[in-house]
Amino acid sequence: MKSKLNKDYKTFWLGQAVSQMGSSMTSFALTFWSYQQTNSAMAVSFMTFCSYMPYILVSMFGGTLIDRTSKKKILIVSDTIAAVCTISILFSLFRGSLELTQIYVVNAVIGFMNAFQSPAAAVVTGQLITDGNYEKASGLNSFSSNLIMVTAPVLSGTLVGFYGIRLVFVIDLLTFTFCMITLFLVKPREDPGASKNHHTHAGQKNREHIEFLKKEPGILYLMLSLALINFFSRLTYENILNPMILARSGGNAGVFGLVNSMMGAGGIVGGIMVASGKRAKSPRKMIYLSAGISFLLGDLTMGAGRNVFAWSAAGIFASFPIPFIMAGQNALLYRTVPENIQGRIFAIRNGIQYSTVPIGLLLGGYLADYVFEPFMTSDYTAAIFLQSIVGKGPGSGMAVMFLCTGLLGALSSVLGYKNRSIRNLAGPA
Repeated sequence: MKSKLNKDYKTFWLGQAVSQMGSSMTSFALTFWSYQQTNSAMAVSFMTFCSYMPYILVSMFGGTLIDRTSKKKILIVSDTIAAVCTISILFSLFRGSLELTQIYVVNAVIGFMNAFQSPAAAVVTGQLITDGNYEKASGLNSFSSNLIMVTAPVLSGTLVGFYGIRLVFVIDLLTFTFCMITLFLVKPREDPGASKNHHTHAGQKNREHIEFLKKEPGILYLMLSLALINFFSRLTYENILNPMILARSGGNAGVFGLVNSMMGAGGIVGGIMVASGKRAKSPRKMIYLSAGISFLLGDLTMGAGRNVFAWSAAGIFASFPIPFIMAGQNALLYRTVPENIQGRIFAIRNGIQYSTVPIGLLLGGYLADYVFEPFMTSDYTAAIFLQSIVGKGPGSGMAVMFLCTGLLGALSSVLGYKNRSIRNLAGPA
């Protein structure tokens, strides 16, 4: 008989999903607004860079505080500060004084708070899963995340087009209110042994996660391999995809929204399959085979594609395997890491895995604007050859970047799969 997720987890999941919907709508609206203001991929990349840098720096050191503090309080405080940031942008819009600099600052503050919010939410998820079926919960999370990816661009674009960008921020604040209500309703169990270990020497507690990683080096290598995969992913798909689509479609917002929606659709199907499936026999294979497929089919098709149909297909190819990657990783972490240090391990995981993201974001924007785009307008033999694959005109340089990350990302997936420490952690494939 198939196990079912309990009511408390479903309530928590729903609140987080609704909140993410509001945040995603705001993010899409600001991305479109920023690109219209600057017509620069670098400007869009720097918005994300500003949110990731504090996120990474704090994640490396904030885990101990997360393990010692009520996870619900962390979630409430971090979400409240994010709401205040949204209000500040809305106020500037009403005054007609919104500038990119303010968006950069707000993103940095939100990134700082997310460094506490994300691992706290991960620990709460583990506490609310009573049957140990972490793949099912991960699949449900992937389902909601990708459903948001489908609907957020459409809703955000429609609202901006008909009613203006301000309404998007108002809806974001309403979703925050709903999230707060659900947080007060759920009651995750207390960390086991928390009161018992309250008087443990601080230095000893601070070393627990270090000692654990020494005993389980496969966890650390898993994080490092996914950091490399994240680098190639952020270099293109989550960095210059939107500028490339806008450039190659003549600034068509409809094409921009459709391609992003198709990416979400692929993730929805993948999330449903993970949530409704059985436990994976080999989480290692689930992670790295899925990553390799995403790079080879997604990136290469996106780079070679020249119309909305090819780009939409590429979005599905790229996003369908992602829930399997997340489910495999979560299964390994929840089943291997003791609950009393999960806050620290998840925080370190976030810090390591996303440490390559700012590099990928800045490098991707720089390479797009100053290297690949100018190169594809040159008379070099290589440029002429690549034009036969990706086409000519604005965005062709960014398309070549997708070809590069497709090959390099697939190679990084193979290296992760072959790693001996990860293989010992995951068991035989």
